[in-house]
Amino acid sequence: MQVIDWQIIIEKHGAIVWQTAYRLLGNYADASDCFQETFISALKVCRRQHVKNFPALLARLATTRAIDQLRIRFRLESNNSVTDYGQDASNNNPDPANYAQNQELATRMQKELAQLPLLEAQVFCLRYLNDMSYSRIAKELDIKTNAVGVLLYRAKEKLRKSLATLQNQQKNEVVL
Repeated sequence: MQVIDWQIIIEKHGAIVWQTAYRLLGNYADASDCFQETFISALKVCRRQHVKNFPALLARLATTRAIDQLRIRFRLESNNSVTDYGQDASNNNPDPANYAQNQELATRMQKELAQLPLLEAQVFCLRYLNDMSYSRIAKELDIKTNAVGVLLYRAKEKLRKSLATLQNQQKNEVVL
């Protein structure tokens, strides 16, 4: 069993966990919860096996935890008709219309990521949020590199179709 100084791990790699969680979840409270859950999960992994690449492990765990939280958020929303997704109130954008549009797009993207199959969502997030290579993603998720490409393609197509549907709905609303 390897001896790990968790304070050093958190100081050294905490930023990647925070960035991943915050990008996906969009608010401080949920990102903070995800941050803690990620390191708890990493501790459990370390008890079972030797970890060679902490940044990759933590990015994968943070992505998985954040997607799980998104799924819970949108499941609750559909059950309770909640429309506030907990976005931070801070607004650095001077154009309120642009800010609202960006918030709507971010919320829609979160919702669509939560609806993707887990492996597709993980591959998408690891590639585009954590800038991992196909081979690194394949190694981290224990799949073939070609499978990464296929999963990424499927995820992008589903997201593209979903966002195109949203755009068409918005155009129709403007016309009406």
